[in-house]
Amino acid sequence: MEEKPRTVAFALAIVLVVATTMEMSLASGAQGFCNMTRDELMACKPSISTAKPVEKPADACCTALSHADLPCLCAYKNSGMLPYLGIDPNLAMQLPAKCSVPAPAQC
Repeated sequence: MEEKPRTVAFALAIVLVVATTMEMSLASGAQGFCNMTRDELMACKPSISTAKPVEKPADACCTALSHADLPCLCAYKNSGMLPYLGIDPNLAMQLPAKCSVPAPAQC
């Protein structure tokens, strides 16, 4: 069962990459990717970054992850671009467990 949280975290990292590399015209509070705003996505980035990652995810990150559309995040799970974009896949895989967020059954 360890694989499901890792898949969701990996997918979350992909969404972070998309959010940071695309110009998004999101108003504050508007939903962007997988029921998460750009600000919510960015709240998770420090915990999965290859450059001086923080050990404990921000409360805002965990709150956002708890209401995110996790099956949507799972759709991004097979991308291999994370290391090239400054995202540590191992750290990304740990994010759901660190936030105590269960993974969806179909991920």
